[in-house]
Amino acid sequence: MNPTSHALFAGHAWLPGGWRRNVLLEWDDAGQLRAVTPDLTRAPEGVPQAAGPVMPGMPNLHSHAFQRAMAGLTEYRANPTDSFWSWRDLMYRFAARITPDDLGAIAGWLYVEMLKAGYTSVCEFHYVHHAEDGRRYGNPAELAQRAVDAAADTGIGMTLLPVLYQYSGFGAQKPRDDQRRFINTPDQLLELIDTLRRARPEHGALRYGVAPHSLRAVSKDSLQTMLDGLDAMLPGAPVHIHIAEQTAEVDACLATEGARPVQWLLNRFDVNARWCLVHATHVDAAETGALANSGAVAGLCLTTEANLGDGIFPAHDYLEAGGVFGVGSDSHIGVDWRAELRLLEYGQRLVRRQRNVLASAQTVQVADRLFDAALAGGARATGRATGALIAGARADWIVLDPQHADLAEQSPDTWLSSVVFCEHGETPVLDVYAGGEKVVERRRHRHEERLYAVYRKALARLLLNA
Repeated sequence: MNPTSHALFAGHAWLPGGWRRNVLLEWDDAGQLRAVTPDLTRAPEGVPQAAGPVMPGMPNLHSHAFQRAMAGLTEYRANPTDSFWSWRDLMYRFAARITPDDLGAIAGWLYVEMLKAGYTSVCEFHYVHHAEDGRRYGNPAELAQRAVDAAADTGIGMTLLPVLYQYSGFGAQKPRDDQRRFINTPDQLLELIDTLRRARPEHGALRYGVAPHSLRAVSKDSLQTMLDGLDAMLPGAPVHIHIAEQTAEVDACLATEGARPVQWLLNRFDVNARWCLVHATHVDAAETGALANSGAVAGLCLTTEANLGDGIFPAHDYLEAGGVFGVGSDSHIGVDWRAELRLLEYGQRLVRRQRNVLASAQTVQVADRLFDAALAGGARATGRATGALIAGARADWIVLDPQHADLAEQSPDTWLSSVVFCEHGETPVLDVYAGGEKVVERRRHRHEERLYAVYRKALARLLLNA
């Protein structure tokens, strides 16, 4: 084999079905895997060897990039009944200060953190569209484009989801003044997407979709108009929505629409595998089964949902019904897919007072089951070919440190369990490849110093007299 060809040899790699030995990964100039060959007798001459076990990179299916800069700033009692809604008021005040340069700087550093943690794709649920006073920029995609460019700079795969936000509550309530940066009509949002497509065309590492913010922020008619326009422009593109994060949201939907949010959506729209229902936290038994049967992805953001006091998703029943899920870091108070999977299982343990709740008869190692499920669901939510080491998929993977204290002397059977459920010292993620490029080497991103300096500058401005 030509030593300059795009290839890597791994002593162990996580392929569909589990760990395989002596695996040759080959990919093309576009960053797409063209062959994955296990069980070789030896490494081909001249082919570089991975520094440790190789696993697919995890898709992050839900991100609000700008919120990374406010992580840790809301951990005090804002009022005597602090809740998600009082946190949201603080978040709105922070969002009002974000400039285009700030957003690009924050997203750039956040995506470095994601890659270092082993996230190789991100779905950016982007809803800060306009200037601080609510006026549209000359380029309606000004802020969205900053996120796309940050992804390109860092190397992470991107699914950009511009958000339709029209109302402040069910019943088409007038938007609040502190929501003015978010507001668009369906036609304006479609114009924004079209502008993005022309300026930054889709390719293997970039996909566009759309995100109705929530049922309280759109109407049935405006949602349908947006979907029709999207399908005329980008047939089959991903659709993400916040759905049932808070009990107050469920109660308001029942009072105004006569149905629970997930039930209402499933009854009125063709919710299928292109949809991701983020924070489907408060679902009853009927909704749980119906969501599982739809093929849509339940977008779970456990660290954020715990931080905001949202509640616990009925993961056991959902998985038993064959439901699909993925994980995201959402507000970015933590950026680590391992923590999301760990908290997903631990929440079920606390509710059910059992251990290894989300294992199955077919997959008795709970970490193995959750890892595969989050890869598949996350990839579906991105609308991109990623999440597996197979021919035709994106060349996205992470390399584990075989000398890490949580992996040393263990057999492959327990590697994933230790990666997910142990947390001792530095991350076990050593190297990261995205689109076939080594973007993280020995726990350092290739642009780490530059992007951190830019982030610090933006953070200093934002926090000055905040």
